Amino acid sequence: MIALQEQFEGLREHFRGRDLLDFSDYTGAEIMQLLDAAKTLKAMRQQGTPTPFLQGKSLGMIFDKASTRTRVSFEVGMFELGGQALYLASGQTQLGRGEPLSDTARVLSRYLHAIMIRTFSHESVQSLANIATIPVINGLTDDHHPCQVLADLQTIIEHRGSLDGVTMTYVGDGNNMANSLLQICTLVGMNIRIATPPGYEPNAKVVEQVRRNAVLSGSEVVITHDVREAADQSDVIYTDVWASMGQEEEAAKRQQAFHGYQVDDSLMKLAKKEAIFLHCLPAHRGEEVAESVLEGSQSVIFDQAENRLHAQKAVLVAVAG
Repeated sequence: MIALQEQFEGLREHFRGRDLLDFSDYTGAEIMQLLDAAKTLKAMRQQGTPTPFLQGKSLGMIFDKASTRTRVSFEVGMFELGGQALYLASGQTQLGRGEPLSDTARVLSRYLHAIMIRTFSHESVQSLANIATIPVINGLTDDHHPCQVLADLQTIIEHRGSLDGVTMTYVGDGNNMANSLLQICTLVGMNIRIATPPGYEPNAKVVEQVRRNAVLSGSEVVITHDVREAADQSDVIYTDVWASMGQEEEAAKRQQAFHGYQVDDSLMKLAKKEAIFLHCLPAHRGEEVAESVLEGSQSVIFDQAENRLHAQKAVLVAVAG
């Protein structure tokens, strides 16, 4: 029990008041500290041990995008930590009637202990964090999805034992998932391969940044259009939808562009025999992933989805404690 108290006291002392917008200002050691806390919180939940680390605290959740996993996991997480979560759909607040984000940020900072926002523009989240005097957590933007990739790494550790020497291959759109996976993998020393169709590569500034990270951590970064070469002898195969929220009008065009980038059984056979399959969900079965892979023995997508709860609880305890 003393060791447990020391772990969470150290976590709060280190992270208290920090934002989590992406991983550009985090270190590999800090990421591992959050993952260790997520592991502990998961074990405590399984044992039925109370975790009232945020008793009396309130989280405001701003949603501009539809959500299942983000909303439920943050709400349940705050409840289990002894606090409360308030759902703030933009259309039901004064933001939807034109109130400046800066005014909203200053008002919410007087009421709440942290803000989680799920929206389109990453710049809007950065602006919110610059003005708010409480921690801001990025629940998803068009450029980054940091909470998801924390859960992804937690899942890999559970199934592979550690992150040492792990090679992940991401197949599909160079979207927010690709950007965040590049960031987090190169900070913790994992090898990361991104295979996209021409014209759908990840953000060039992110790639430049993570190549510098890779030099320091000893990880390998590969950006390629050759999906089969990228999958060869990988430990983890990962994909996401071809058309994200806000890109629905591009769906038909993207289906043509992404032909040949489906994760199917033949692609999985190129990876290591013990490789696992990840998908951040929701999945479009028969498009970016074959039904047989999604429901196959290598798929751990529901462990991955569950770990959103535990990883986000670790973030909440760290920044809002």
